[in-house]
Amino acid sequence: MAKKIVVKLTANFERNLADIERFLTEADAPQAFDGLLDELLDTVVPNLERFPGMGRPFLNRAVGSVEATNALSALRTKLKSVLAEPDGPREYIMDNYLVLYVQVIDSIFLLSIKHHRQLSFDFQAHWGAGT
Repeated sequence: MAKKIVVKLTANFERNLADIERFLTEADAPQAFDGLLDELLDTVVPNLERFPGMGRPFLNRAVGSVEATNALSALRTKLKSVLAEPDGPREYIMDNYLVLYVQVIDSIFLLSIKHHRQLSFDFQAHWGAGT
């Protein structure tokens, strides 16, 4: 029998959730945050535990500029040193949010969560500003 996949939150993911909660509370929509948590716990986590490779490979996105191509190349280089999986990070698409995650052996690490309208993921938060 295969070992059970365990889903873990990174500090960056927790910061993202806190930012979302703050935003929704200030917008007088705390019930929307409760709904997000319910969806994460009742749908996203069980789906990833059962089908860890279900998300779309994040690094396979088309890029449209030299700057994005260079940034993607640098990101791939950094990821090769910590991940065995060539596809690296994956995107789990929710109704209103994108979750960025990565599988390392029998663990799934939720790296980031962003609303669809946000522009990008902040990878520097994972390595610090100096790298």
